[in-house]
This record gives sequence, C-alpha cells and structure tokens, in this order.
Amino acid sequence: MALIRVIFFVIFLFLLSVKDINLLLIATLLLWITFYKNILRLNKRVIKSIILFNLGVSIGYVAMSLIKDSNFLEYLFYINLKVYMLTLFVFGFFERVNIVKFFAFSKELSYLLTITLSQIITYKKSFEEFRLAYKARVVKRVKEQEKGFIVKVFDIFFNKALKDSKERTLSLRARGFFD
Repeated sequence: MALIRVIFFVIFLFLLSVKDINLLLIATLLLWITFYKNILRLNKRVIKSIILFNLGVSIGYVAMSLIKDSNFLEYLFYINLKVYMLTLFVFGFFERVNIVKFFAFSKELSYLLTITLSQIITYKKSFEEFRLAYKARVVKRVKEQEKGFIVKVFDIFFNKALKDSKERTLSLRARGFFD
C-alpha cells in the first residue's frame, strides 16, 4: 500500500504541475484510456461534482478579463481542463483503491475519514428517504411544491449539519485534534 500511496502522490503532483494545454489533453486522454470501462459513469460524477465550482470561477474570470480587455479563452480552457483532469484522476483512482486502506497509515486521517464517510452515508440516506417520502405523497407535481420541499429539506440538512458540526468538534477536541 505504501508504494500505491507514493504512486498516487507522484502522479497527482505531476498532473498538478503540468502547465501546457497539450500535455493536459494527452494526460486526460490517458486517463480516459485507463478508466475506459467506467468512463461514462466517471465523467458524469466528475462533471456533477465540479460544475458549480468551475462555473463560478469561469464567470468571475470572464468578467475580470472583459473589464481588463484581455484574452481569456485559452486560460479558461486550461484551468477547467485541469480541474476536470485532476478530479477524474482522483475519482478513478479511489474507485480502484480502497480509500479507507489508503489512509490507514495515519490514525488521525483514518478517524477523520471515518467521520466524513459516516456523515456522507447518513446524509445520503436521509435525502433518499425524504425524496421517496415526497414522491409517495405527491400525486401531481407542482413547481412551487417542489421548491418548498427542497427549501424544507435544505433547512433540515443545514440545521442538522450545524448541530453535527458542534458534536464533531467536541469529539475531535476530546481526542486532541485541536491542541
């Protein structure tokens, strides 16, 4: 596992350091070839996870470039491709390597990972239960009802996250993470 960790970090740092768009395109193509069996599903996951971040950064960058009257297309393509490629690499890598075993070398990282994964699983399960409950109780969908449902679920999750974060902070503090 130690060799796999070294390989991961070397590849990640290499991909992070690439400045040439052509090399990024080649690296992306190599990643597509490496993950060819699951590439469509991986692409969907990657795009869903980076779309909001990339959209926000891209709009901000375009606005600043227009104000400064500079060419932005090449850099915009470069930065979005880089985020896509790095995310694809990480998602694809951890599909093949058990993330818990990967971070098992550190007691603290294992503990933080366990807390994070338990939160993700809990929130995902809760959301699915809310979605199924809504679907079971609504005969005809109305946009206003859906918006109200989404707002209520968001409010529940937000309040739950605040409460859970306080509990997690106390738990981590008791284990010496903030010393």
